[in-house]
Amino acid sequence: MPSNFVFSDPTLINSESTSYQSTSYELTQAGDRYFDGLADKFSRSLYQAPRGELRLAMLDYLLPNVLRLEGQKVLDVGGGLGQQAAWFVKRGHAVTMAEPSEDMLNHAKQWHQNESALPHESITYLQAPLQTLPQQASGPWPLITCHAVLEWLGDPQAALATLSQLMAPGGQLSLMVFNRDALRFSNVVKGNLEKALSDRLAGKGKRQRLTPISPVTHAEITQWSAENGLQIEAVAGIRVFQDYLRHPPASPAESETLLALEKQYCRQDPHWRLGRYLLYTLTKPYID
Repeated sequence: MPSNFVFSDPTLINSESTSYQSTSYELTQAGDRYFDGLADKFSRSLYQAPRGELRLAMLDYLLPNVLRLEGQKVLDVGGGLGQQAAWFVKRGHAVTMAEPSEDMLNHAKQWHQNESALPHESITYLQAPLQTLPQQASGPWPLITCHAVLEWLGDPQAALATLSQLMAPGGQLSLMVFNRDALRFSNVVKGNLEKALSDRLAGKGKRQRLTPISPVTHAEITQWSAENGLQIEAVAGIRVFQDYLRHPPASPAESETLLALEKQYCRQDPHWRLGRYLLYTLTKPYID
């Protein structure tokens, strides 16, 4: 399975080498979840594991098919450990990577600097939360990426409205969100029946747990997009099958077969609806 997003040097994500670790994992005043002190766990749990590798392989497959990539400037909102910013820079885009966590941003900078093939002059770093971007990176932007961010915010609906303000007319927003419906289905498969029935799916955002605090539904994204005058041009499910496997792939050949299945059905109804993540391409119409 392709691993071009995965950190090639695990020493870059070494909690003992960082001096800015935090022991507090409470939500911000706005009710958002940042990841200071958790970059090591975040990388290990989400990217140095088969599920993270598959997620990034699917983005590598989908993004060229659902976006108009013309070397335009990119605002990467909540850029995390920097994989998505690197992906766009390698394809000729100038990227402004905005990330509220100093811990995550420093890890991204360190990794980018150690990547000799990366044109470092094409990346600008901005430590800022999504809510302040209209003041700090107003644009308007022809292409914005916001992947796996809304589910960590106290008010994802307001966040999408802010992203809409930042878009240029005719611009695109690549939005990936954690799918609440898939989370419910996964809990049922695991036997957490009462939790699923009572809809107690959201995480609390405390300690080192990585269950999103605001998982969203396709219906919500459809409604919020319409409220902000955005059009849904494409939608796909990411990790449609992987999270429901009884046993993980036992060989590289099985992993390749799983990836082929994910690619074949990620945009087919009804399969995409149970992707652990939903990937949207939203566009802002030109003003007459």
